[in-house]
Amino acid sequence: MPVITYREALRHAMAEELDRDPNVLIMGEEVGQFNGAYKVTEGLLAKYGEKRVIDTPISEAGFIGLGIGASMLGLRPVMELMFFSFYSVAFDQIFNNAANMRYMSGGLINCPIVIRGPANGGTNVGATHSHTPESIAAYHPGIKVVVPSNGYDAKGLLKSAIRDNDPVLFMENTMLYGDTCEVPAEEYLIPLGSAKVMREGTDLSIIGHGRTIQMALKAAQTLEEKHGIKAEVIDLRSIRPLDEETILASVRKTNRVLLVEEAKPFCSVSAMIACIIQEKAFDHLDAPVRRLTSMDAPAIYCPPLEKEQLPTPQKIFTAALEVLK
Repeated sequence: MPVITYREALRHAMAEELDRDPNVLIMGEEVGQFNGAYKVTEGLLAKYGEKRVIDTPISEAGFIGLGIGASMLGLRPVMELMFFSFYSVAFDQIFNNAANMRYMSGGLINCPIVIRGPANGGTNVGATHSHTPESIAAYHPGIKVVVPSNGYDAKGLLKSAIRDNDPVLFMENTMLYGDTCEVPAEEYLIPLGSAKVMREGTDLSIIGHGRTIQMALKAAQTLEEKHGIKAEVIDLRSIRPLDEETILASVRKTNRVLLVEEAKPFCSVSAMIACIIQEKAFDHLDAPVRRLTSMDAPAIYCPPLEKEQLPTPQKIFTAALEVLK
């Protein structure tokens, strides 16, 4: 099985869908001639031409609005944001229009658009470029939200997102783009709304998404090596739709839960999951649900301080031991 990077997995997914469906196109800032700000779309312009790989002006409100209109007329645009923080410039287009279109048209008008790009801190680009807005996005009915943690999942989930008839916000992490893993050359799809058990365990459930899964796996290995603790690691993969059954099944098995995410703690994804566990699996808990998030403050520009602001394997390890007291 080929070993490729996370960014290559994303590129392969888009290329396969461009080959499969003539209605798929790529749009965004520098996706064509510059091969993408993070080289995710490298080579696609040369292969598919400027009518299907389209460079746009630096105007998120404009080109996201254009993509939404195109999707309503039958195209399947895959839009790249240089930073997902810039979604706020197109907030009205995404959440007031795209999210509501199928509902308000009585199912007559679909909006099959994917908006993808990096949504993460840790790269020292300041507070205005470091948002993790998955909870804000997932708040809106009609929007689907996907946050893959590795290249294998990124490819299968992106292909499913492109084929989906609803708008999908596909949030990546720049710090994962160079990570490698085995990704099949043959086609495969991963359905939206399916979480994945990344590591089996019996003593504690560590539940997260995105890059925190890589941290959680390291912490789980250390827990077993140092203390014989078997932690189960659940990768949500999809925030909305959310795979509640996989979450609850793990809680019923381990009876203790640590929720980990890079986003801020207030009104976050982990807050929602904690509520679901309390409502549907409270009698199975042997300890209060614990959350580990980013510090509740704008992203810090200073590199050493920003590292302290975000989750780390050591922080997850320490929090897990506290849950198990």
